[in-house]
Amino acid sequence: MTVNTRPVVALVGLGFGAEFAPIYRDHPDVERVVLCDADQDALQTVGDRLGITERYSRLEDVLAQPHIDAVHLVTALPDHGAQSIAVLESGKHCASTVPMAISINEMAEIVRLEAETGKNYMMMETAVYTREFLHCQSIFDAGRFGQVTYAKGLHYQDMEGWPSYWEGLPPLWYMTHAVAPLLRLLDTRATSVRSLGSGRLSSERQTRYGNPFPAETAIFELEDTDVSIEISRTLFQAARSYTEAFAIYGENYGFEWPQIEEEPPVHFVTRPREGEGGRHKQAVEVEAVRIEAPDRADLLPREIAAYTRESVYSDGSHASFIQGGGHGGSHPHLVHEFVRSIVEERPSAINAVVAANWSAPGVAAHESALRDGERIEVPRFERVAASTV
Repeated sequence: MTVNTRPVVALVGLGFGAEFAPIYRDHPDVERVVLCDADQDALQTVGDRLGITERYSRLEDVLAQPHIDAVHLVTALPDHGAQSIAVLESGKHCASTVPMAISINEMAEIVRLEAETGKNYMMMETAVYTREFLHCQSIFDAGRFGQVTYAKGLHYQDMEGWPSYWEGLPPLWYMTHAVAPLLRLLDTRATSVRSLGSGRLSSERQTRYGNPFPAETAIFELEDTDVSIEISRTLFQAARSYTEAFAIYGENYGFEWPQIEEEPPVHFVTRPREGEGGRHKQAVEVEAVRIEAPDRADLLPREIAAYTRESVYSDGSHASFIQGGGHGGSHPHLVHEFVRSIVEERPSAINAVVAANWSAPGVAAHESALRDGERIEVPRFERVAASTV
């Protein structure tokens, strides 16, 4: 299959996925977007509303079309691994919502196929493209944090009433929103984990996955650093409003996501303490300042720049839109990176190796929780050479 300079992209899954359709439609480097969903009402409603005429009911039909260059999966969480494998095996580029997979073997196969086929894979991790993360990253890259001491991530979300595959899901299987910002900033991977579950699910909720915990907390050791990180995740039975958050503390600067989503993040800055003498002359004080993160529409083509601030398709009532413009304005940044990686014939920023190293820690962490906090090694993923056969 010959890839066009401007790819044709198929968007599969039009529940939450419908939010991405107008962004692909309006991206200057996309030839056109096609839609796929088994729900005929959703397929026709979204297609009619957005003026997108090419529509399919099955992923298999999409993969059979030689003119489609790339597929973006916004489908059920347990299906991500198998569907991503199918997309890459069909010779198409693949983007997938998080997590990459819930099986280490599927993660390894996606890594292998990306190298073997030469097609791009990208995990569409919103947390590393929010305006808050981009602002924190600019401060971090400028060296203002100094030596980092500690970092933590959390994701609180009640999945009551969501589709049945969420029922009893191990919380740490779906923790990439909490861990990805920290691994990106620290430019490292998790090497081992100790984790504990908390609370107890009803017996009915334990049926599908054999998971007894509504909440889990993990402590990760990291590669080539003395820093360890803490990740906490809840899925059921916790009276807490939705948030995806991280905090990172250095010797000179700290960043903390707000407790309430409508508030600006908190920045902690160390300053010399004035007026102190004697043995206190080198003492410092920490000032806490709330700083609104700037919108980074300037990083995007003008045709999709406005989508950092707007609910694109829905009425904005979905939980992710509490953060404004869909997961902190991240959606158009994700689309742009995926499309440009195809056009520029380079790996995406969250390629298969990165995605696996961000997803595997959650699988290892849940295993540790099931073993009462036993230390578990996290599998290491590296880019593999393409087959010469």
